Amino acid sequence: MSDANPAPEHQFLTVGDGAAAREIAYINRCGTKGASAPTLVWLSGYRSDMSGSKAVELDRMAAEEGLACIRLDYSGHGLSGGVFRDGTISRWLEEALAVLLHLAPARVVLVGSSMGGWIALRLAQELAARAAGAPELEGPKLEGPKLEGPRLEGPRLEGPRLDGMVLIAPAPDFTYELIEPNLTQTEQASLAERGFFEEHSDYSPEPNIFTRALIEDGRQNRVLTGMIETGCPVHILQGMKDPDVPYQHAMKLIEHLPADDVVLTFIRDGDHRLSRPQDIERMLLAVKTLVR
Repeated sequence: MSDANPAPEHQFLTVGDGAAAREIAYINRCGTKGASAPTLVWLSGYRSDMSGSKAVELDRMAAEEGLACIRLDYSGHGLSGGVFRDGTISRWLEEALAVLLHLAPARVVLVGSSMGGWIALRLAQELAARAAGAPELEGPKLEGPKLEGPRLEGPRLEGPRLDGMVLIAPAPDFTYELIEPNLTQTEQASLAERGFFEEHSDYSPEPNIFTRALIEDGRQNRVLTGMIETGCPVHILQGMKDPDVPYQHAMKLIEHLPADDVVLTFIRDGDHRLSRPQDIERMLLAVKTLVR
């Protein structure tokens, strides 16, 4: 990496008011191409953060190409404040949107991994609503009395234009589509009695924790309920040996993206993380294609 474009340091943005306030860590790499190229935005998966191999490699590519790049940690993840068990799709979506509005790039390419793919699709809906001046969309609003965080008053902040999306093993609606139908009686009882259940993780010595709040909020953020109009090209990378998000889920997502320029790449021996060198190279190539 060139010394002329050194790695930027992380910064913090306060999202939410009062007891709901949390410090969201982000890294903002400035590009050298200005408005002639979009800003890359990394959106991590569940229990992942902006220091993962795919996120770091995306930032490295941005430095080499002179592109701006934004990475962030959701609350309860990585360097950000907040409690992981308080996390919901609405909460993490609010944080991602807050960072984008704060940094105010003109154009973006969203790169979302696993749950980050769900966040990316919800961001596309929110940005489209702001651009159109629509008062609301299906799912919870990011303005209004029921949501945590600051109320956006005064002139509407439209946010950036969406130039493209790269979704890596995307998991939209995973709480409703993949978790709820497969809950065991023990897990259902734990949700009812303790408000959460634990599940073994193949990626961490600590178990995955899924809360009742996350599952209930997930129902309100579903995107696989009708046509998803992102208004931009979408490239999906999906491993066919993914034990967490079956490749059929990516095929279902495509059925809800009929109006967009969509490319689906199946990786026959790919797992869920898609973090091998050859997988990362596919991701970077997909991003470069959208940027150019």
